[in-house]
Amino acid sequence: MPLKWINLTLLNLIRQASIVLVSVFLLIVVTDCTKSTKDDPVAPQSKTADQYSAEVALRWSAINLYLLRNTPGFTPPVASRALGYVGLALYEAVVPGLPTHRSLAGQLTGLTRLPQPDAKATYNWAVSANAAEAQILRNLFANTSDGNKAKIDSLEVLTLTELKTETGSSEVVDRSVAFGRQIADAIFEWSKTDGGHEGYNRNFPADFKVPLFNGSWQTTENGRKIPMQPYWGNNRTFVAANANLPMPKPLPISADVKSQYFAQYLEVYTKNKSLTQTEKEISIWWADDPSETFTPPGHSYNLARIAIQTAKTDLGKASETLARTGLAVADAFTVCWKCKYRFNNERPYTFVRRAIDPAWIPFWPAPPFPGYTSGHATQSAAAATVLGGIYGDSFSFTDDSHVSRVRDLKRNTDFKARSFTSFWQAAEESAYSRYLGGIHTRQDNETGLTTGKEIGKNVNSLSWKK
Repeated sequence: MPLKWINLTLLNLIRQASIVLVSVFLLIVVTDCTKSTKDDPVAPQSKTADQYSAEVALRWSAINLYLLRNTPGFTPPVASRALGYVGLALYEAVVPGLPTHRSLAGQLTGLTRLPQPDAKATYNWAVSANAAEAQILRNLFANTSDGNKAKIDSLEVLTLTELKTETGSSEVVDRSVAFGRQIADAIFEWSKTDGGHEGYNRNFPADFKVPLFNGSWQTTENGRKIPMQPYWGNNRTFVAANANLPMPKPLPISADVKSQYFAQYLEVYTKNKSLTQTEKEISIWWADDPSETFTPPGHSYNLARIAIQTAKTDLGKASETLARTGLAVADAFTVCWKCKYRFNNERPYTFVRRAIDPAWIPFWPAPPFPGYTSGHATQSAAAATVLGGIYGDSFSFTDDSHVSRVRDLKRNTDFKARSFTSFWQAAEESAYSRYLGGIHTRQDNETGLTTGKEIGKNVNSLSWKK
């Protein structure tokens, strides 16, 4: 065999041997990597909170509104506070399961820390939400009836039973329940230091001395001599920036028929005598009498529920929606009540009867607290601002909050659903309804809307996302 053929044969053998060696080496590497990956511990993967439906949030927000309507002492300020804490508890119970969001601990006034879940463990965030809501409601509504307490317990058990079937692992369920309750207990302990704890026991404190001066608030047709929650404005706000908002001054008090002050009250009186049927419907729709409804802040909370249902959103977004709305209406009532008792401004009922028509009675009875600024306007604007921040400024929805109520025979008016193309449109109508009712002047409403918008902006400015 020629020498060059031998050399070529040897070269081919060497090449083939090299290919075999490389293949064997790669096979060893791949096998080793596969074995290593299989043997390494893998952190359990929890289903994220935005992968659950909003059903748990909707169930608990519904019973929250029921409790507001059926528990003594939950006047609008007290109700707003409860909504703030309930919404926050829901959010904090699921936010560890939202990879894009962050806790509000360290962002809200005095709330430095909250319990943390085990980063290496699996959780069912719907179970955590269920446990947190049941626990916070039991604490906040400690004075409700035994029947209502049983409703809370029953809803918790029913919802947990359904969620257990989905989860499967009793260990995951128990861990999730424990975390939700820890969140609720921590938030409730923090709530005790805000100045409004058990406020349902002191709506009309006998020790309050009503200021008397020309143009001051006075007892109206409801006969209350002590106004509602005169110290509420001293409470801690959830958002520090809201506590620092300036107090807008009302118009100078004057009975001069040429003054702006006189013109404001004359306008209310004149309009009140010529209401159309539609205007009467607007007035009673937003009245939200605490003795018959879930109160004005409850109405805003229900609009948040309507937004959740209209948008068909998930548990994560629903929790943020109710948290933002709760914080907004709670701070709105604190800021508004600070303003009310800073100026102690008279209601149209008082001014009109002493300066225009002694026999006048407004379409809707005047609430037992000062007029300036409007609580309806302030809290509605705050809620509209946070809801717009989540769902956009153009969001069409129908408010059916009171369609089940029977006709108001005294005012010959039905409760008809209201449709809107934005949350702000609803807020403006809520404010306008108080002017139509004859219980607020234009300055009460306009200033309230402006302040409420600032309150909502401050809530939106929190670091909700990472």
